[in-house]
Amino acid sequence: MYYYIKGYVKEVESNFIVLDCNGIGYQITVSNPFAFPTNEEVKVYVYTHIREDEQSLYGFKTKEEKELFLKLLNVKGVGPKLVMPMLATGSVSGIIDAIDRENVLYLKKFPKVGDKVARQIILDLKGKLATSINTTMIGGFDELLSVLEGLGYKTQDVKKILPNVDGSKQIEEQVKDALKLLLK
Repeated sequence: MYYYIKGYVKEVESNFIVLDCNGIGYQITVSNPFAFPTNEEVKVYVYTHIREDEQSLYGFKTKEEKELFLKLLNVKGVGPKLVMPMLATGSVSGIIDAIDRENVLYLKKFPKVGDKVARQIILDLKGKLATSINTTMIGGFDELLSVLEGLGYKTQDVKKILPNVDGSKQIEEQVKDALKLLLK
């Protein structure tokens, strides 16, 4: 199916965007539609969800967000409509950290996630996310990682904030953003 779609955001609604790509408007459900600037070209990583009565596109700003979405979909009892609110209100690193630390309370704060679903997510994904998602994520942030390690920050602390740093910015801006996140 589609890996990503590059185009111009023409409409922003409460839970989706309309992405114009060569005259075709794709309705893409996203976790935070207002994070996409209107009338600017963006790359949206997509997942095509096909069911007997539904065909939907789900979109993500980063590969890591999409990868976490796909991993969560593999959990019994978890579907796209449960995962999207998780991504809207939680960060990729926060969700991974909660799963690895078996933080049921953190996971239960998301809509429609009860005790049973939270425990199932932890059971299925504990220890499997940090390595797979962080290794793919670090590839684009080698320079940023080395700069922050040079400043004395621990690699594991830096890896936690990388999903929240915009990889398309210049390295100086990435360092500023990363330092703000690390100092929180």
